[in-house]
Amino acid sequence: MKPVAIFRLIAAEGPGYLAEFLDEHTIPWQLICIDSGDPVPDDPSPFSGLVYMGGPMSVNDNLPWISPVLALIRKAAELDIPLLGHCLGGQLISKALGGVVSRNQVKEIGWNQCTVSDTDTARFWFGNTQSFDAFHWHGETFSLPQGAIHLLSSGHCANQAYALGKHLALQCHVEMTRQMIIDWCVVGANEIDASANSPAVQSAFTMQSQMADKLPFLQNIARQLYLRWIDGLVAA
Repeated sequence: MKPVAIFRLIAAEGPGYLAEFLDEHTIPWQLICIDSGDPVPDDPSPFSGLVYMGGPMSVNDNLPWISPVLALIRKAAELDIPLLGHCLGGQLISKALGGVVSRNQVKEIGWNQCTVSDTDTARFWFGNTQSFDAFHWHGETFSLPQGAIHLLSSGHCANQAYALGKHLALQCHVEMTRQMIIDWCVVGANEIDASANSPAVQSAFTMQSQMADKLPFLQNIARQLYLRWIDGLVAA
């Protein structure tokens, strides 16, 4: 099988649990580190799927790699190569496919419940799960591209996930590991402090104290989503 391309946009936001999942299923993957200067490929066809991770920047920023990434996403969609986006990655997919990325009503950082939409498509992706505590770290949100099916919402963000055929875009983070949460609390300490008055922002202590209870279930959700997503991978 051709490898899955995973695009890392900052060092702290790597593939996390997704890498463990792909390794367990003996699916090859290649990490493309935009933050370290790796070039954005022109052609998606050498890959069985494309995955985009998160980052603190906006898709609306004038950064040199954003335009090539959007072009690559559009080419992959035309070739029906599966796309998977986490947070900023989901926003990149949305913008590339005709959606709009704008400021969310509040900044959302930490654990917060998401509700699964009551549709056949949502049940296809999430199984029997009706709600779960996801991990969040975002100040912007995406609209749904034409033809996309809404999958997930939270009390502070209406569009937490959507599917468009075999493509999956997430605003929340399902790829988290224990170490990632600890690292983000260090890297994002100033952001947490600056947003402490937001009703959707938790302290580092609260986030980390809830990991033992919430992280195993979140990884079960991630496993369910990733199992569905890999069914669409291009084998040859």
